[in-house]
Amino acid sequence: MISSIAVQVLPMTTDTDEVIRIVDYVIAYIDKSGVNYQVGPFESSLEGDYDQLMNILKELPKVAAQISDIPVMVYSKINMATKSDVLTIAKKTDKYRDK
Repeated sequence: MISSIAVQVLPMTTDTDEVIRIVDYVIAYIDKSGVNYQVGPFESSLEGDYDQLMNILKELPKVAAQISDIPVMVYSKINMATKSDVLTIAKKTDKYRDK
């Protein structure tokens, strides 16, 4: 069953360099997970098995804490269907790539 989540990890600091450093570290963790993902300007979209995505999601605050003691807020949207697959990232966004 393919599921998808959108996730935003938002470090609670006004230091933009630190925000970027923490977010980049979190994105590297997502990349190493092997799931299909796409980074956007406000959030990243991930798709894969529901349980795998939930395991990744629960780890994200801990991953951020590995390199900083700055608190983070984690916002997510979850799309899961029990009897069919959800629309993929590509199906939702490819038609806008050349615009």
